[in-house]
Amino acid sequence: MSSDRSGEASFRQRIEAEAIDSFDEELEMELDDDRLDKLLSDTVETDVDGQIERKTYFRELFRLQSELVKLQDWIAHQKLKVVVLFEGRDAAGKGGAIKRITQRLNPRVCRVAALPAPSERERTQWYFQRYVSHLPAGGEIVLFDRSWYNRAGVERVMGFCSEDDVEEFFRSVPEFERMLVRSGTILIKYWFSITDEEQHLRFHVRNVDPIKQWKLSPMDLESRQRWEDYTKAKEEMLERTHINEAPWWIVEAVDKKRARLNCISHLLSQVPYEEVRRPPVSLPERIHRPDFAPKVIPKELHVPERY
Repeated sequence: MSSDRSGEASFRQRIEAEAIDSFDEELEMELDDDRLDKLLSDTVETDVDGQIERKTYFRELFRLQSELVKLQDWIAHQKLKVVVLFEGRDAAGKGGAIKRITQRLNPRVCRVAALPAPSERERTQWYFQRYVSHLPAGGEIVLFDRSWYNRAGVERVMGFCSEDDVEEFFRSVPEFERMLVRSGTILIKYWFSITDEEQHLRFHVRNVDPIKQWKLSPMDLESRQRWEDYTKAKEEMLERTHINEAPWWIVEAVDKKRARLNCISHLLSQVPYEEVRRPPVSLPERIHRPDFAPKVIPKELHVPERY
């Protein structure tokens, strides 16, 4: 009898440990943010007044992530097709928001498309062709970490395409997006907005932090010099591609945590959903065979236990 109670207590402890580990996934990412905040305080002065309180952030993030799971189940159940575009300045926090959205979702339902620069072959294709292959089937969500709007932004500012190419893009993209919507795709477009000063601050942090230095590319450095050119390109892009079927939504992202919560909350409001009731599951008993004996795995195949 005492052994049964001991086994139940051990089982509860394992469940609690699993729950704590789940929370730690988020804490690990947030510890990274805290480390950078400390790094900032050691190198440059920063005003953090007005930033969302940490406890509030975690409470709301976990609540919103639980709603994202319900949304995911509804999309899979109803065979909906959802595309979410994440655009914005370099270092505006697009990747951080995408991580928090996908963190607790099924990667078979919700996936991220982050395309590299086009190949020589892709440059000869219809401009939208390489993006089409990443669009969702029924029951899927695709988050584009940058999208076909590269043509109106980085490609235009950096001279990777001609002005004729840009004009053709502006003529084509409203019809392309209307076609997606007519086909039953839910298309949501976000622009993450930060100030000139905030981008400079985040680039500075990347430059002095060895773990983040890989994020500071030559293209990022060039974008700093061409801030005003990017501003003009962004303004024209928003003006000419903001359509009723697929409007732009601006996420104020100077406060990264607040931006994540606002983005997730808004995303949840864009797709009406209900909780999908799951049938109760009873775990089957394992079959025990008296003649079964597992083979001993050689010790050299095990990862060394250094911790």
